[in-house]
Amino acid sequence: MWSRIGRARLMLGAVTLIAGGALALAVDPVAVGFGWLVLAGAALYAAGDDPRDIKPAPVALPAEDSRNDVDLDAITPFLDEIDLGIYVLSANGSVLFQNRSAGTTFGAVPQGAHISARMRAPGVLDIVRDTLTSGRSNQIEYSERLPSERVYLVRSVPVGGVTRAGEAALYLLMFRDISEARRIDRMRSDFVANASHELRTPLASLRGYIETLQGPAKGDAKAQERFLPIMLDQATRMSRLVDDLLSLSRLEVRAHLPPDKVVELGPLLEHVRDALLPLARDLEVEVVLDLPDEPVSVNGDHDELVEVFENLVENGCKYGAEGGRVDVVLRAIKPRGAEVSVIDHGPGIPAEHVPRLTERFYRVSVADSRSKKGTGLGLAIVKHILTRHRARLVVRSEVGKGTEFTVRF
Repeated sequence: MWSRIGRARLMLGAVTLIAGGALALAVDPVAVGFGWLVLAGAALYAAGDDPRDIKPAPVALPAEDSRNDVDLDAITPFLDEIDLGIYVLSANGSVLFQNRSAGTTFGAVPQGAHISARMRAPGVLDIVRDTLTSGRSNQIEYSERLPSERVYLVRSVPVGGVTRAGEAALYLLMFRDISEARRIDRMRSDFVANASHELRTPLASLRGYIETLQGPAKGDAKAQERFLPIMLDQATRMSRLVDDLLSLSRLEVRAHLPPDKVVELGPLLEHVRDALLPLARDLEVEVVLDLPDEPVSVNGDHDELVEVFENLVENGCKYGAEGGRVDVVLRAIKPRGAEVSVIDHGPGIPAEHVPRLTERFYRVSVADSRSKKGTGLGLAIVKHILTRHRARLVVRSEVGKGTEFTVRF
């Protein structure tokens, strides 16, 4: 109040002088007093309050462990929908929350338990400890062997609000599964190594024969007659290998695009049989078709399916030649779908080799495969084509009784 009177003192002084003058002029004292009160009140009202006199309301300081800009309950529904394994940790490493992916992958952790109660890996605990202590982000690669081999990229970061001491109130520990990427990297390096090895042998052979014909056997007609067919055979082998590599490359590019055409399997299998008749005659093998009376159709790419069944029937003729017969059986599957089985009656495949038959360059017998001019890529191509067609390859084999390859659409 006194500060307001001080700010209005000039106006009050002026009003008082005016009132004094009115009294000197013999104006009614009652009227003068009433007028002075009205003008003085107006002056005080106009003066208002000084902003410096207004004291702010007291603000409650956050508690030592409060989180002033993160509502944990509000963000947990979003964390649950992320496909990374995520743990929200307090400043002492206690688990405040784990999302659905973390619970599925690593098992449930009681709320409030320390992260070390579930995560025993020294490397992971080291980066958590460093982040809690220094506030720095950390990242390592962590692998588990059991129950299956998995590789994770693990990252620990401070996030969220701060405490009164200036420390982070929340921390995230995140696990990203990179097992598939690491598997593909290994496959790529193995593929390059295998392809280089497969090409090195025929190239070395060709080089040796060429050097011989240019040197000691120069002008030797008998040597040329003996070496040139071998050189042609080695060049043909490299050509087949390059063609198969290009086929695999094309298939990988289109693996995510399912075919949109309809193919009738009966005529296609007849075409495959007719194309392989010369090979079957040379090997003294009979290819027998067992087709239903009604047409059987599937969604597919005609040329790629021809390649699939040519590979399977050709393998049956080459590796099951002892049986003298390869059966190709087509069956319709209700309500829609089909199944094609290629059955040979040869020596069969040992059980330990069956799961790896579709790996690139994998051979049950290297010498036997090369003697039959195989590249080791045929069944890998079959697998890639069937993957694009959303079909499966099932292999059954028994030593001494033959092998059955079944394609299910």
